[in-house]
Amino acid sequence: MCVAAEVAQKTAESYQEAGRILRSSPLRKGNVVQLDKSNTEDVMVTADLHGNRTNFRRILEIADLEAHPNRHLVFQEVCHGGPTYPKAGGCMSHLMLEDIAQLIVEFPNQVHFLISNHELAELTDYPIMKGGKMLNLMFRCGMGQMYGDAVPMIRAAQVEFLASLPIAIRIGKQIMVTHSLPKHCDAEPFDISIFDRELNAHDRSCGGSLHRMVWGRDFRQENADCLAKQLGIDLFITGHEPCQYGFASPNSRQIVLDCCSRLGKYMMIPMSDGLTQEDLLNRIHSLHDPMLVAAP
Repeated sequence: MCVAAEVAQKTAESYQEAGRILRSSPLRKGNVVQLDKSNTEDVMVTADLHGNRTNFRRILEIADLEAHPNRHLVFQEVCHGGPTYPKAGGCMSHLMLEDIAQLIVEFPNQVHFLISNHELAELTDYPIMKGGKMLNLMFRCGMGQMYGDAVPMIRAAQVEFLASLPIAIRIGKQIMVTHSLPKHCDAEPFDISIFDRELNAHDRSCGGSLHRMVWGRDFRQENADCLAKQLGIDLFITGHEPCQYGFASPNSRQIVLDCCSRLGKYMMIPMSDGLTQEDLLNRIHSLHDPMLVAAP
């Protein structure tokens, strides 16, 4: 199954336009999107989707961006997972990445997409093996099944888009949304210059600062305390870690969200000063009706 050349061209152009929007956003300072009372009513934060189309559609229904022009919607980690194409079995999650790019075009400065470890892996060709399958290879196979000879054109635009993604969303002065936290910040201060400067190949490579940021899983209290002090914030909202019940609070500064499963959760944060971790925990909601989820 290969789409018409015009469809492939439109997909490439959507990626390119989304990348331009992200780079030139008036809300962006360096690699951080800054949200405050002047531009925001509330922020809907979601986390890892990995191609879950049902949860993706539900997020858009809840966000209802057309009816809420001052609402911001945060996505992260949509690649690698979900349904596959018949016969060759290529991963269809590239379509969700395309949908994200189109949403950014349709709702510039309302839809935000954070760099995660899986999107970084696609940007840098860093191999990820899971369940005995090479996820990058399945992703490219899916693109090949959809676009055939147009894959190089699509891939070039896709890489350009991925390179434009912000590292963090800062909500007011206290809260920062990132994909994860780097490890051992209490042993050695993290290179927080990546939030402000242009990223380079070393930052994105294994051992580089961005790679450490999106691949880290050090959720110790001491680690979160040190990074928060470096950044001058109080609270982190992250993804990256699977959560049995859709969220977790591993320390007093961090809340982890997970949108992959039927128990997926999101957070709706009002633009307000003085929010505590307890306030944020009280603003976590289920993507689906708990009674329906519990049904056999």
